[in-house]
Amino acid sequence: MVVIALIAACLFDRSKVQKNQLNGAVSEDSNMFLTLVSIIFLLAGIIPAAYGGKVLVFPHDGSHWVNMRVLVDELHSRGHAVTVIRAADSWYISETSPHYSAVTVDVAGGADEAFFRLFVSQVIKIKRSKSSAWARFALDMELKDKFFELHKKICEVVTNIFENKELMKSFRDSKFDAVLTDPANGGGVMLAHYLGLPLMFNARWTVHGEAHFAIAPSPLSYVPLPPSELTDQMTFFERVKNVVFYTMRMHLYKQIVAPHYSALSRRYFGPDADYFSLFQAADLWLMRVDFVFEFPRPTMPNVIYMGGFQCKPAKPLPEHLEEFVQSSGEHGVIIMSLGTLIGEFPSDLADEIAAAFAILPQKVIWRYKGDRPAALGNNTLLVDWMPQNDLLGHKSIKLFVSHGGTNGIYEAIYHGVPIVGIPIVFDQADNLSRLRAKGVAEVMDVSELNTKNFLNAMQEVMNEPSYRKNMQRLSRLHRDQPMKPLDKALFWMEFVMRHKGAAHLRTESYKMPWYSYHSVDVVIFLGGAVLIIICTLAALIRCLCCRCLRRKSQCDLKKCK
Repeated sequence: MVVIALIAACLFDRSKVQKNQLNGAVSEDSNMFLTLVSIIFLLAGIIPAAYGGKVLVFPHDGSHWVNMRVLVDELHSRGHAVTVIRAADSWYISETSPHYSAVTVDVAGGADEAFFRLFVSQVIKIKRSKSSAWARFALDMELKDKFFELHKKICEVVTNIFENKELMKSFRDSKFDAVLTDPANGGGVMLAHYLGLPLMFNARWTVHGEAHFAIAPSPLSYVPLPPSELTDQMTFFERVKNVVFYTMRMHLYKQIVAPHYSALSRRYFGPDADYFSLFQAADLWLMRVDFVFEFPRPTMPNVIYMGGFQCKPAKPLPEHLEEFVQSSGEHGVIIMSLGTLIGEFPSDLADEIAAAFAILPQKVIWRYKGDRPAALGNNTLLVDWMPQNDLLGHKSIKLFVSHGGTNGIYEAIYHGVPIVGIPIVFDQADNLSRLRAKGVAEVMDVSELNTKNFLNAMQEVMNEPSYRKNMQRLSRLHRDQPMKPLDKALFWMEFVMRHKGAAHLRTESYKMPWYSYHSVDVVIFLGGAVLIIICTLAALIRCLCCRCLRRKSQCDLKKCK
């Protein structure tokens, strides 16, 4: 503020002021100058200086980094110093950036792009061939083994960090204000606990599945467990499915992660440390969820919703794309993108899709990295990359063909564009099932994907006004907030940094044993008390009855005598 005052002073003609003062007259300019300086110094005493904190980021590689990078860039733009930890073989996270300083740990992090691309292609092959359930089960077990290995590698990265005394000293000397991490892996959780720093999550998933189930009450009677593809209005048998699905999934997650994180916790935090309690002790859960997408459910005070935080108004398209879009005329444009893992299809399937596009009057922009399909029409443009958000925000857009990734879904909601979904793996089918339940999407299984079915689905969504009307309603609801999701996320991150945590918002229920949390001990106690009272009353009544019978018998004997 002092600098501002000095700059303001330079705007005035000081020589004129001094001349007037020497003559014994304080000019109007002098009064204005003195008044302005007084106001500025007064404001300097009232308005606190901008707070530039230090944030240590332990991200999850792959597409999760796309979300984290938005927060990292925004933190940097607001004057915070950001340090990002990355593995030597990082898939997405660059070692150099103007927005953060990178610390590269010389250990493989386990993120293997080639494996996941191969896995996706195998899933498509199995689904289309309608192979046996055993083939799909074998593939699921292969994925389970891969995630088991991934978490093992993450624990090796954490061990390498902890054992590097020089690196740990530099972390302590840096005096970070907080750790920001994605709880899809446990590295950042362990590091925050080890350094004694406030912990902030950029979350939708934890190592145990959907993040709400780790922190908030989640009654299985109306809270569906992703990826069950259920809604919040379940029949009896759907509730049975939800409970069974929950039990099996929790068991599976623990098999995958518990051996690694439990061993790490015992080694560095003592034999009584429960690794998942470290997750539940996080100060802030920035949840990549909006209730225009999520079903209503219980939540907690330290859960801050920022669904769609990466969305923004569309920018002008590159010239070649704008020309192509404008050439569509009144028919408009369809875009198709299936994310980073699904860049191509088997040639016969790509031909089915291309043939369906060729029949439509709309122009099509298709992000596709495979060989050019033989059936590709003149109305379809193949690209390696597209400005997806800007295309979705264009006035000519009619339809988005998507795999159901969270980022694309929220961009479609933000811009009010209906969807035809082709889910392949992970949570994609569950995401799209939620949109289908809200009447804004049609969903196709890849096993049923052919020219006729795909064409019918696209025409249904484009020609039936309710899909666009419902999606535009969701868009209005999503946008109608007191502050932008990204601004909300930044406020709460800075809040945690300013106040060294947010313990007053965090429930301590995670420290309770399961029987106390569910009041099993209370029910047993009250049940036992009631049982004792009933038994006591029964004993008293029996005793009184017996005494009455004895007296009656004695009276009868006396009469007989």
